[in-house]
Amino acid sequence: MDNKPESIIILMADDDEDDRLMTKEALEEAQLVNDIRFVEDGEELLDYLYRRGKFSNPAESPRPGLILLDLNMPRKDGREALEEIKADQALCQIPVVVLTTSKAEEDICRTYNLGVNSFITKPVSFEGLVSVMTGLAQYWFEIVRLPVHCEK
Repeated sequence: MDNKPESIIILMADDDEDDRLMTKEALEEAQLVNDIRFVEDGEELLDYLYRRGKFSNPAESPRPGLILLDLNMPRKDGREALEEIKADQALCQIPVVVLTTSKAEEDICRTYNLGVNSFITKPVSFEGLVSVMTGLAQYWFEIVRLPVHCEK
């Protein structure tokens, strides 16, 4: 009997095109078959989650099971987006993993106080990113049980 969960949508919010591409390639290298979607800032992230504007079609913007969130983005940064996500009863159960270049203790403390599930500093090498994605995939998709659609 196969106990593997259904594929979980990963939504990555990052304004750096190279970081998005490297993350996609690292996930592929880690043999993660999950669908990954991208938005470029906190405003687009919230538009996606609330299905506004170009994300209004639920078939094209399915609810993510995991959000990878950069902190330093234009328009609305990751901290502001995280605060809104965790304050919303309909969104707060979606796990959010900060994936950022920041190593600042202030960012680590603030994001955990806002309800982030994990904080990861982006590795500088592609091999390091593959290792992080492999561990992330193992933890979030094989070890942990994620909520599907819980009612509060």
